[in-house]
Amino acid sequence: MANKKAFITGISGQDGSYLTEFLLKKKYEVAGFIRRNAANDTGNIEHLLSEIKIYHGDLVSPESIAMAMLDFKPDEIYNLASQSSPLASFRDVFGTMMITGVGAIQVFERAKQIVPKAKIYQASTSEMFGKPKQIPQNEETPLSPANPYAAAKELAHRMGKIYREDKNQPLFICCGILFNHESPRRGLNFVTRKISAAVACIKNHKKEGIPINERGEPIVKDGKLRLGDLDAKRDWGYAPDYVEAMWMMLQRDRPEDFVIATGEMHTVEEFAKEAFGVIGLNWKDYVVVDDSFVPPVQTGPLCGDATRAKKVLGWEPKTSFKELVKIMVHSDLAKFH
Repeated sequence: MANKKAFITGISGQDGSYLTEFLLKKKYEVAGFIRRNAANDTGNIEHLLSEIKIYHGDLVSPESIAMAMLDFKPDEIYNLASQSSPLASFRDVFGTMMITGVGAIQVFERAKQIVPKAKIYQASTSEMFGKPKQIPQNEETPLSPANPYAAAKELAHRMGKIYREDKNQPLFICCGILFNHESPRRGLNFVTRKISAAVACIKNHKKEGIPINERGEPIVKDGKLRLGDLDAKRDWGYAPDYVEAMWMMLQRDRPEDFVIATGEMHTVEEFAKEAFGVIGLNWKDYVVVDDSFVPPVQTGPLCGDATRAKKVLGWEPKTSFKELVKIMVHSDLAKFH
């Protein structure tokens, strides 16, 4: 029997790269999209390029999606590409809606025309819950987006359900409502990675080549790390655990949506305390609050109830909060030396 074929949009991102590794171990043929203007940005998948097929295109170009699907004919499609920073989404509302929202619909539409039997995973997000009235949140919790990124994701999420329920030509679409999941491959515009990288730079007394934040400034300036809301509460898991859940959803006979989360909530302050603690330093000596890093509209507290995923998929998070922080700090200590 021929190997299954999986097509991943956003293949060079954190989730795309871990999912690629996971699927290659399962003997899949894997292909994915890299944006034309980011053709050299293959960092997370550099070590995998000889084992996968790359197409150049993006979600705002329906022709590029169609050409890739016509050529590769995937059995499974994982739509992971998006403009994924809630804070940045306020600065580029239109671009966020086109890539993250309309882009997903382009994927569904092209799949319907070219590979109607393909199973599709749509990357939804806990950000869609906004400021939820219930804690923890599950698949039945009302959606109430508080930023353009989350609003775009809700559009894609709801359209996924509409395509799935189309009585004339239903598509197999599962939406994974994933809560925050991090790793050493997380971008430096995310608070967790910003913290782990800053810890490494401070510990290693790094003076040159300090990584920059989303504003184009060094993440460590005058020996200090600037963060926004230290009280923001999130449910943080480890990305490699979460990509396995994506695959599990598409191995079933019936498409459903699932919350994927640890069920534990921690503050940004706790993350910083834990990260600096890994190297024996007190976070209070190095962290400065900077309100300009706080989004115009706040989200949270976010904490997921993954009961359905545990019961139906048999999925469980394997990596604890403390282990996650340690993995990220140790990785950045080696990277920013």
